[in-house]
Amino acid sequence: MNRAEVLNRNIRRIGVLMEEKSRFLISIIIVAILSAAAGAAAMYFALGGGPAGAAPTKLKAAWIYVGPIGDIGWTYAHNYGRLYVAGKFSSWLDTTYVESVTAADFSACVNLLIEKGYTIIFATSFEFLEPSYTAALQNPNVLFFHCSGWDIYLPGAQPTNLGFYFAEFYQLYYLNGLMAGALTTSGKIGYVAAHYIPEVVRHINAFALGALEAAKYLNKSITIYVTKIGSWYNPDVARSLASQLVSNYGVDVIAFTEDSYAIVQFCQEQFDAGNPVYTFSHYSPMYTYGPNVTVSGQLVHWEVIYEDIISKVYTGTYNKDNLKDKVDYWWMLREGAVELGADFGMPINPNFIKKLNTTLFEIDEKLEAEFKAFGMEKAIIVQDGKKYASIYNLVMLRLKEMREESTVFDPFTGPIYDNAGNLRVLPGLRLNRYELWTMDWFVSNIINLAS
Repeated sequence: MNRAEVLNRNIRRIGVLMEEKSRFLISIIIVAILSAAAGAAAMYFALGGGPAGAAPTKLKAAWIYVGPIGDIGWTYAHNYGRLYVAGKFSSWLDTTYVESVTAADFSACVNLLIEKGYTIIFATSFEFLEPSYTAALQNPNVLFFHCSGWDIYLPGAQPTNLGFYFAEFYQLYYLNGLMAGALTTSGKIGYVAAHYIPEVVRHINAFALGALEAAKYLNKSITIYVTKIGSWYNPDVARSLASQLVSNYGVDVIAFTEDSYAIVQFCQEQFDAGNPVYTFSHYSPMYTYGPNVTVSGQLVHWEVIYEDIISKVYTGTYNKDNLKDKVDYWWMLREGAVELGADFGMPINPNFIKKLNTTLFEIDEKLEAEFKAFGMEKAIIVQDGKKYASIYNLVMLRLKEMREESTVFDPFTGPIYDNAGNLRVLPGLRLNRYELWTMDWFVSNIINLAS
């Protein structure tokens, strides 16, 4: 008997009972239904949908930041994520944070937090990796979540109470590189990095690959000048390096990986003085600091990851014995952990849409097929028997492709050459995660000013 027949039979039975006004039997049926529902709810919670049984003791989670929460960049974004989960789970979650912590002070900071009863520690900087490893070994009942690290960097076997998470930006850097390549008139693009760790090198390269792809389509010659600060947060040095890139090398577009909005402000000042230099938001929306120069950007939604982690700790899905095996977030566009935009909900600054939409290039059959496959036939423009598309629509196409579960397109697909002329990625092959997370070389057309 199928489910519909069973349902109809039960309805008929209930109808008979009602006709006979047998309230006692109806009560029994209601009790049975409620019991079944309660059992289903219990099973739901037991499987991770919510806490089974009595509500557990409140969780206490602490975030350790490398910079100040007012940096409007990396730390600001992490703290937004903390505030989000603190508000959403306020009935059972207590949170705190410590800002501007150095790697040398990390262990002492952890000890103080544990003394105050915090049993979940979020270590939000790459240089906290080894201190997190040590602290996890010393405190096996405390859960440690390290941001931007991976087990390949650990000095020993990964503790079971240490997990990793990261919101990956290289897809967005590539998209911003496409726009940078289209907008530059000098053919000279700058990049200010905090450090040359693999994460940052990966992002520099993705940005450069986007710029070089646009240059190929638009028949431009492009050079990317890269320099570094040596610190995650030093607005004065960031501004100084941006100024040097403009005055000494003539760049008219600057991207960056550092934790302040100093470069955005500098570029807006250049625009106001009649020397437009364009840039991008980084981690947090920076449009308001440079409304005439912030083209787009790479924005993060740490709250998406923090909500997932905290809820799974609460339900017991994550515990001190399984973080090693279960917790390794590397979330990107398809998971909703990152967003393209100068501001949230603003993928591209309206001031630049017309320029990008009228910057056309001839497309081949492969790109034509990609546009059609993603419902973007109207993006194809036919002129004199040739087919064209705009850089704007190319950005939108790649954005759609990289949101796909199967990752239809990836910028780190060969052939890719390094800046010494060596073939690093064979034609048609993609770099794997290990290769991306250990990247220590620059792609072609990059000049490393800090070498």
